[in-house]
Order: sequence, then C-alpha cells, then structure tokens
Amino acid sequence: MLTASCACGQVEIQASGRPIVAAVCYCDDCQAAARALEGLPGAPAFRQADGGTSLVVFRGDRVRCVRGEALLKKQKLRDGSATNRHVAGCCNSVLVMDFDDGKFWADIYSARVRENPPAPEMLISTKFAAGPLVNPRQLPVYPGYPPALLARFLKAKLAMLFSR
Repeated sequence: MLTASCACGQVEIQASGRPIVAAVCYCDDCQAAARALEGLPGAPAFRQADGGTSLVVFRGDRVRCVRGEALLKKQKLRDGSATNRHVAGCCNSVLVMDFDDGKFWADIYSARVRENPPAPEMLISTKFAAGPLVNPRQLPVYPGYPPALLARFLKAKLAMLFSR
C-alpha cells in the first residue's frame, strides 16, 4: 500500500498493489503543468532540480482517495485536454494525474508520497528537458517512451482484463 497526502494532510490518496513503473517525466505537458501548479498560492514544489516530475504509476482501479475527496479539484492544462491533475484545494498540492481518454492508469506524484516512494527506474521524454539532466544513479534515459515501458502498460492492461 502506498499513501500520498497533500502538504497539510487533509487529503489522502492510497494505491494498492505493485506500481507499473516509477519514472521521472520531462514531457512538455508535465513541465508546463508543473510551472502552472507550483505557481498556485502556497503550492508546494514537486519538480526535481532539473525540471523533471517524479511519478509512481498504478492501475487506475487501484488508486482511491481515502480522505478529503471533496477538497480535490480537477485541473486541466488547457481546454479539451484529456489529462487531469487533481489538486487539494486546501493547500494547492497536486496529488494524482489521470486521464479522460481511456488510459487506464493513474500517476501519483512522488513528492506527495508519505514514506519511501519507490525509486525512479527510468527518465522518460527527455527530449523535452529544458537543460542538463541530473542522473546520479545513472538510470536509463529515453527521449520518448521506451518499448519496455509500453510492455509494462500492456501487461497491466491484460491483468485488468483478466481481473488479476
């Protein structure tokens, strides 16, 4: 069980089971959203020093709000976007990202994980990085989404289809 909470503790998210992946994303959408969300009044920072966003990805059916759901606000970077970032209205902490377009996973922001978030396994969408990457653990670096990541998503989707 992984637990994430907003900065003030009024909203709590839980995810069960094993994550699909833990990664740092540098896509242009994540970077633009980070600038906007960290700019909200009193919002805590969540980006890495090099601009990447550390995420722990779970099947969406394994992520739920267990406290303070009424305080969550859905934020979209732009009208018509399928991507939702859920922000706790009490302290403007971003907690979860999910999608309206049939994607079956949800991303929990590692900065909001209470204890020992899973260590990132890879850096993805690095072709959008604004500057040099900070990668002291020498994680695999991918300019886009690597086939191994896509295979993990496929495996998770199949497990969902077969109720595992």
